[in-house]
Amino acid sequence: MSNPLPIEIVGGGLAGLALGLGLLRSSIPVTIYEAGKYPRHRVCGEFITGLDSSTIDRLGLGTALQPARRLSEVEWFFQGKSVLRSRLPAPALAISRHALDAQLANDFTNAGGTLMTGCRFDPAEAPSGRVFSTGRRRASSSLIGLKLHARGFPLVNELEFHLGDQAYLGICPVEDGRVNLCGLFRQRPNLHPHKESILGDYLRASGLSALAERLDAAEVCIESCSAVAGVNFDAGIVSPDRINLGDTFALIPPFTGNGMAMALQSAELAVDPLADWSDGATTWMETIRSVGDAHRKRFARRLFFAGIVHPFLQKPSHQRWLTAIARSGILPVRSLYHLLH
Repeated sequence: MSNPLPIEIVGGGLAGLALGLGLLRSSIPVTIYEAGKYPRHRVCGEFITGLDSSTIDRLGLGTALQPARRLSEVEWFFQGKSVLRSRLPAPALAISRHALDAQLANDFTNAGGTLMTGCRFDPAEAPSGRVFSTGRRRASSSLIGLKLHARGFPLVNELEFHLGDQAYLGICPVEDGRVNLCGLFRQRPNLHPHKESILGDYLRASGLSALAERLDAAEVCIESCSAVAGVNFDAGIVSPDRINLGDTFALIPPFTGNGMAMALQSAELAVDPLADWSDGATTWMETIRSVGDAHRKRFARRLFFAGIVHPFLQKPSHQRWLTAIARSGILPVRSLYHLLH
């Protein structure tokens, strides 16, 4: 077909922008519709593990990821005490969503894509050629995600991971001398803190007072303070009548550090099937099935095992059991990494 059919992407987060870049590299016209604007802060751990260089090359992500810091060591803490220090099988890429999303959006428009911000669509409308990457699905949940950037926050290691009472929090450096603190907590209705103090108050309520004191001594970047409620995790939903990418397909527990990688891998899986449809080689229903099958094959195992491990990081009794295994030296860290990535 001399004139490829255009693709519409609803949602300009990581998966949507990466898919747009991948399709443009195949000379397919793409329009992305995004409800918000750039740059923006998101509740996100802001480090990427498990992303292959082949995915970066295929989607043209090299420019956007070039400023990312390379982090090789992670240290786990329980009740403020170090229980495990290990090297990652491959360096993690640490970069804020504030910077990454904005750069991807710029790369997309520079490559000839059309980006429409401040646009919303009726999710019930799913015509041929429209892909959905609208972020996590809203759900009833007792969990809340909190994130902020801080300057002058003293790091103990390149990546820190702290376990608290029905809570866990990851810490990593990003750009401009900032440190990202992002955690998942059980909601506590008795807490009514201000935007800039909510994370510290949740840390104290979760038994992580020493960590809260480290935060008190730092400069909180107020504009970065973000929260998201109703956080829920499932094994992935493949719809029979539409293509869902990134968090719209599945939200993996954040302790894996694999959420951002999954969003980008999800985009990569959709490029070839959508290119075939755009060229008239397949029907839209065949394209939906092809993308859905590829997602199940690629992500089912890691979502399954992440769902098993997640409760052990939330409940104090499970945390103590996991901590004892970690201190004994018999925790299969590398095997778990490969199961979760």
